[in-house]
Amino acid sequence: MTLLEKQQAFAEAIGQLLAFIYARGWAVTFGDAWRPDAKGHMPGSLHYSRLAIDLNLFVRGVWMDTDCPEWQELGVVWKTFHELARWGGDFRSRDLNHFSFEHEGRA
Repeated sequence: MTLLEKQQAFAEAIGQLLAFIYARGWAVTFGDAWRPDAKGHMPGSLHYSRLAIDLNLFVRGVWMDTDCPEWQELGVVWKTFHELARWGGDFRSRDLNHFSFEHEGRA
C-alpha cells in the first residue's frame, strides 16, 4: 500500500470515527491533525505524514480528560475500522487521544 493510499484510507477511517462519536451524542475538535514542521512531535511522527491525529473529546459539552472511559471505547472502535489502525492508548507511553495508521513500523 502506498503512502497516498494509506493517507486516503486513514482519512476515511477518521470519517468513520467522527461519525461514531457524533452518533453517540458526543463532539470533537482536532488537536494535532497535521504538522508541516518538526515541532511538537518526536522525529518521524506520523503526524508529519498525515497518518495520525490527536482529538479533543467533549461529552455533554464537557471536555474529557484522557483518563476517562470514553477514550477506551473510542480506541476499541477505532481499531475495528482498518488493519493498520493504531491507538495511542496501547502505547507504552499512553497517548489516549492519538489515532494513527501504522507506517514503516511506526504507529
